Amino acid sequence: MNKLLALFVLGLFASLFGYAQIDKSDWQGGFPEGCTSITVGKIASTDGSVMTSHTDDSHRTRSWIDVQPPKSHKKGSTVTMYKRVAFDSLAMPTYAHNPVGEIPQVKSTYGFINTAYPCMNEKQVAIGESTFGGRESLQSDEGIIDCQRLCQFMLERCSTARQAIRMAGDLTKEYGWNDAGECLTIADKNEVWHFEIVGSGKGKVGSIWAAQRVPDDHIGVNANASTIKEIDLDNPDYFMASENIFQVAQDSSWWNPEDGAFKFCYAYAPHSRESVAARRREWRVFDLLAPSLKLDPKDKDYPFSVKPDKQIAVSDMVNVFKDYFEGTPYDMTRLITSTDKEGKTIVSPLANPFMPYDHLEIQNVQGGWYSVNNKTGSIRFLGERTIARWYTMYATIIQCREWLPDEIGGIVWLAMDNVASSIYIPVYCSVTDIPEPYKTPGRPNGFTRESAWWAFNHLGTLAAQRWGDMRHDLDAVWIPWQKEVIGLQPEVDKKAQELYDPEDPSKTKEYLTGHTKLWGEKVINKAWDLSDYLWTKYDEKF
Repeated sequence: MNKLLALFVLGLFASLFGYAQIDKSDWQGGFPEGCTSITVGKIASTDGSVMTSHTDDSHRTRSWIDVQPPKSHKKGSTVTMYKRVAFDSLAMPTYAHNPVGEIPQVKSTYGFINTAYPCMNEKQVAIGESTFGGRESLQSDEGIIDCQRLCQFMLERCSTARQAIRMAGDLTKEYGWNDAGECLTIADKNEVWHFEIVGSGKGKVGSIWAAQRVPDDHIGVNANASTIKEIDLDNPDYFMASENIFQVAQDSSWWNPEDGAFKFCYAYAPHSRESVAARRREWRVFDLLAPSLKLDPKDKDYPFSVKPDKQIAVSDMVNVFKDYFEGTPYDMTRLITSTDKEGKTIVSPLANPFMPYDHLEIQNVQGGWYSVNNKTGSIRFLGERTIARWYTMYATIIQCREWLPDEIGGIVWLAMDNVASSIYIPVYCSVTDIPEPYKTPGRPNGFTRESAWWAFNHLGTLAAQRWGDMRHDLDAVWIPWQKEVIGLQPEVDKKAQELYDPEDPSKTKEYLTGHTKLWGEKVINKAWDLSDYLWTKYDEKF
């Protein structure tokens, strides 16, 4: 009877969380499956790394990962462009990719790690991503370049972040941007930029974009809301933009110079700044890493970037991405969250004892996730969310390190599914392969024990049903393992350098590939074991 009750409760919660599957064909804006990206300048990190990151918070995107080698292309070759559309005719929701045109291919391309949004190339150029939607009137089906293809071009064709931004501007000007408003957080060995782009308008080919550099001693965040405000194009070391950025806003009456300074986010993505779900994550990242600022969690605008209270390590980034507001008034893990000065209990209005990452609509907390209906123009507010998310497909924390050869300096820390119940493994940018389960499609054809994504999704879904208890079982394993593999990095770097020959780095690549495979296979096997352990331990308690 207890198990039947548990299944009933799970079904109830699935229906309550049904808004997570909103059809993007009609709705645009701050979608529930949006992503979070945190950036770190080289002086703001403990070891001089430049960092970017990404949680791919959508169970529609690609769940498998592979390594694309450098390639040579014949003169006259072209690259096919695609338009993503929701596709629900298979076992699980996914996207179909419909051809919409071609662009010329270049003579040679760099190798890269091919996640759903390609994340790092062999020259230590790295990308994170976060959708902010923007004005629906700007999105144009006349364009042929979408976000995933643009990420791929940046990594295949560019050796610096600035080069990637300039190339993106040139390509989308000529061939057109056909996606919603996006922020790409682009890092290289020396600096990191936030690049925000929207379309140029219905029926038009082109784009409107702005890019702002994160100061070397600062951190930045994008959490599904545009954050670039005033731009100073007389300071090209920190700002870049499309040539039409001011004129389109003025012609469309989205900005009047007589009313004050131009702010990109309010001209081109004003609804995104209304999302509490976005702003609360911005606040939480800054509050965790720069608590001395004492930022107000209810503010509407935060700084584009801030100086952290202490330098940031990879382990700090791991902890931030595992966060679900625990210990704050927005804690979603338990009903009693804190006490006030008089000792009175403060009860979180968002608390949810079963799945701690979601807000329940029935509690009628407004002002969080929004979606704009493309047909009617109406706005739907969907509530609040945390940084950690049950429908994350994969997550990356990426280090770019200029003092090391590219083969060793670039490293992607990769986790599958919900990072609060997962673990990051090291994938150096020069690896030639990754463990087979990471390359095995986990969706959309349904459950398989051959897939790395399913190993962690199976574990995370089970743990979410008694998160208050089960998270401690997971932490008892993953926290020491995460500490161990991060702690091995200096030793691995040293060994890789000893093997390194700039004329023939094959031995270094072979060694680093072996390190990735060892840890990938180790954590996958442990994830399956932990699922069995949790089911056994809590069987009589369901």
